[in-house]
Amino acid sequence: MHLAETQIESGAAVQRSDEISPSQGWSAVLCVAEPERGAFFPASTLQRLEARCDVRIVDRQVLDSAHGFAQSFDGVQIAITSWGFPSLSAERLVLAPQLRLVTHTGSSVKFLVTDEFWTSGVRISQAGAAMAASVAELSLAFTLALLRRIPEQDHALHDGSEWQVARTARRGVEIAGARVGVVGASRTGRSYVERCQALGADVLVHDPYLRHDDPLSDRSATLESLLASCDVVAIHAPLTEESKGMLGRGQLASIRDGGVVVNTARSPLVDMDALYDEAASGRLDVALDVFDVEPLPPDDRWRALPNVLLTPHLGGASVQSRLRAGQIVVSEIERFISGRALEHEVHRPALERIG
Repeated sequence: MHLAETQIESGAAVQRSDEISPSQGWSAVLCVAEPERGAFFPASTLQRLEARCDVRIVDRQVLDSAHGFAQSFDGVQIAITSWGFPSLSAERLVLAPQLRLVTHTGSSVKFLVTDEFWTSGVRISQAGAAMAASVAELSLAFTLALLRRIPEQDHALHDGSEWQVARTARRGVEIAGARVGVVGASRTGRSYVERCQALGADVLVHDPYLRHDDPLSDRSATLESLLASCDVVAIHAPLTEESKGMLGRGQLASIRDGGVVVNTARSPLVDMDALYDEAASGRLDVALDVFDVEPLPPDDRWRALPNVLLTPHLGGASVQSRLRAGQIVVSEIERFISGRALEHEVHRPALERIG
């Protein structure tokens, strides 16, 4: 049967073709745009991948059409994806009947998977673990900068304020002895906790799924008590139906005057209008790597506040994190081809609790 002629009724399972014989060899579609492709897969990593399978580098735009998708995945068992890869709907899955594994270079795979994907038998893995240290480090940099009031002082000097006037900015606070509240005991949250504790911070953690035998359980706090008692509130929770809007106007109002809010997770976790009002009033200092609208418009209101630090959603994009992610992808493919268990596989039930 010609691939493009295969029909699927809505909600029907997508059947895979016969099992692949190892003698046929393995093929992978690599769909990661430059310059990110080179960041994830430098020569040494790409050579390691090519030693295990035939690699087809495919531009994202080619996959928009049914013909381009079918041609790209003809005889291919493995997809290496990045942001912008098309959703794996029934219509696309039927164009890739030999597909067995999707390895995502990023963290969240929610935009990739569909109901039909989960019934297709294709497995999926992600490289989010590679980004935890990078995002945590940015969060720590934000934390230190805001505690020491660096944005306010920097703006004063850049705006031409007199030296003595600039020195009247609020006095900075050291992180040692400061109370830092972490919302979300995710991989990134745990990495951030380690860094803050190493610098002497007193850390509290809120996560409704934190087990009593978890190493962080002795730091566990309700969201209400964390917000009311911490100098810094750092958000590291995944975006789920449960967590969406968890920090609303009332919750933000309970943070002490002069408090710091750091969000390197997802903007819908927070009422961004309420957070803006708190920052604009000067009551809270804020650092953001994520926004409701991305790219952030040139005239966006957040750009004008001197007590706010902004970065363009690059928390997980360090040189080292990209290298680690590429290595994770190749390792997962090596495990899959050799029949070993995947280390970073995503299963459907987990999507309710992960980003």
